[in-house]
Amino acid sequence: MNPELSEDIVTSELRDRILVVTLDHPPVNALGIHVRRGLFAAIEAAHTDPAVEAVLIVGAGRNFIGGADIREFGLPLLPPSLPEVCNRIEACRKPVVAAIRGAALGGGLEIALAAHYRIATATARLGLPEVTLGLLPGAGGTQRAPRLIGAKAALDLMLSGRHVDAEEAHALGLIDLIGQTDDVLAEGLIYTRELLAAHAPARRTRDAAGLDDRAASRAAIEAARAETSKKSRGLFSPLKIVDAVQAALEQSFDDGLRHERQLFLQCIDSPQRAGLIHAFFAEREVLKAPETRTARPRRIASVGVVGGGTMGAGIAVAALDAGLPVTMVERDEASLARGRAHIEKVYDGLIAKSRMTPEDKAAAMSRWTGSTSYDALAAVDLVIEAVFEDMAVKQTVFAELDRVCKPGAVLATNTSYLDVDAIATSVSRPADVIGLHFFSPANIMKLLEVVVPSQVSSDVVATAFELAKKLRKVPVRAGVCDGFIGNRVLAVYRAAADYMMEDGASPYQIDRAVREFGFPMGPFQVADLAGGDIGWATRKRRAATRDPNARYVQIADRICERGWFGQKTGRGYYLYTDGGRVGTPDPEVEAIIDAERERAGITPCAFTDEDIMRRYMAAMINEGANVVHQGVALRPLDVDVTFLSGYGFPRYRGGPMKYADSVGLATVLADIREFAQEDPLFWQPSPLIVDLVERDADFASLNQSA
Repeated sequence: MNPELSEDIVTSELRDRILVVTLDHPPVNALGIHVRRGLFAAIEAAHTDPAVEAVLIVGAGRNFIGGADIREFGLPLLPPSLPEVCNRIEACRKPVVAAIRGAALGGGLEIALAAHYRIATATARLGLPEVTLGLLPGAGGTQRAPRLIGAKAALDLMLSGRHVDAEEAHALGLIDLIGQTDDVLAEGLIYTRELLAAHAPARRTRDAAGLDDRAASRAAIEAARAETSKKSRGLFSPLKIVDAVQAALEQSFDDGLRHERQLFLQCIDSPQRAGLIHAFFAEREVLKAPETRTARPRRIASVGVVGGGTMGAGIAVAALDAGLPVTMVERDEASLARGRAHIEKVYDGLIAKSRMTPEDKAAAMSRWTGSTSYDALAAVDLVIEAVFEDMAVKQTVFAELDRVCKPGAVLATNTSYLDVDAIATSVSRPADVIGLHFFSPANIMKLLEVVVPSQVSSDVVATAFELAKKLRKVPVRAGVCDGFIGNRVLAVYRAAADYMMEDGASPYQIDRAVREFGFPMGPFQVADLAGGDIGWATRKRRAATRDPNARYVQIADRICERGWFGQKTGRGYYLYTDGGRVGTPDPEVEAIIDAERERAGITPCAFTDEDIMRRYMAAMINEGANVVHQGVALRPLDVDVTFLSGYGFPRYRGGPMKYADSVGLATVLADIREFAQEDPLFWQPSPLIVDLVERDADFASLNQSA
């Protein structure tokens, strides 16, 4: 028997009648063509070799199998396919044992399900997360998992995409045994020898009894279908997963496999698959900022937060949850007490939802200290300022930080719009100053814009990315400009929405069209949630520098002048009764809009939802292209990740720049030029889009060349 198969990626070694098949394809033993070929050949050899009585499959390194090789999706399939490998494993006449350490995800778990027995170490993580990529388990997972653990548990696993640990996997019945140590090979050999001693047969998952209670299985499928139809609106693959599990209940195993494959190929062909896979890789690519490749991060063992308002408290919670000690500074004892109360309110809410214990809260709060003196920040490694969005106020704070913080401490500002270069140059150590733009609520929202001023040290940028990792945030590197990446683009597409509102579309129609596109909220709902006074203050700040020739819609100002700031005042674009968070259309707002149209001399026209989204997306894409063209964002994918992680852009569309590629940049450019006939100042095509269309290129080509 050849001990080395498929270029040393899959090796076989006979140990006392047990053929140990080891997958060694770093970093996660993904099931690329060489792994599939090697594994298939190893099982074939074991099947016919009289010296082999059992097979043990293990993964080299820290993982069993992290999943299929995603980069192969959509390419011509080279045999053997993953379903063929799984079927070959299950058909083996000799017991096949999967010994799992680390990740057994997607195709990795499907390999384990095809094996006859499964043992895992305590560090194992198992799951079928294909739904997060717009897919379904396509190598028998939708047929074997329900037969092994029942329809309800299998549907939960596949529709949520979540990972389960070894203990839960054992309780569900996904694995047969949890090993006593982390030595996966030793544990696997012990278990396999025990099976041989007991004359255990080749036990096939296709014959398991998880669907035998047909009434309960049917009820679970119907419940999952109803919930999925409601919660996964607009998504393609979740209902296909339910369909596949229904086939597992109603059809033979072989027919179910064929139906699963048909559904899987439908998902592969779906634009949603392309969008979700783009998002998957983009979120990994944004971590590769130039500074992270060349500089080592500074040590972060403690954090200071200046300001205990909603944002400061959220940042403090994120740091406390990461196990970091936090020192909060406020201007007086009453403000400090409110800051602590904001933090405790977050934790009390988690306790009420049974997502945290009182003991966990006590442990987190034990890492929090508060002070009214900046001197309390003398020893911290990194300080995040989260005070009022005013340059003079922030520069005053930074003067104090410059005075008290130790040499080498990172000084960060959580500004949404202000010039980080101006803040940096106001202190004696500009190389230590960086922007960390958190999004509210900061303990929940994933996006963290790392704003890089001109004089910052590379190791400070690397430290910001390391902090994001500790806080479980998605960091995106941004250059300095008004609004950075996200809010700069937001200002433009929000202006487009305002123009449409003044031209004839109601804010409620615009919000509905944007939600139907896949956003959780429309722009006017977002304005009410954030607080109309925030945008009003920004508009006032920008008034002196606003182009007098640029169109300016005053409807929002009229609403704010009445003190209607959105949810917090019970009234904004929508009415919010009895403290509710779901608004209803307000006839008085519609009257304000009508009056403003008359004042501006505008005869309202009708917009279809398609008209609305063409303009909304063209504005977003065009400004996103400008951000890339000017170097504020490194690549188009950085714009995509910003909007996926911080602005509710529908993940299955991949982000605004990926969406632009999907509809065609020539189409986008034609729309912009059409709209420019009405307002040539606002609708100026980005030079980047013009260049790409002339070269018959797309945004993806810039991601690849970056």
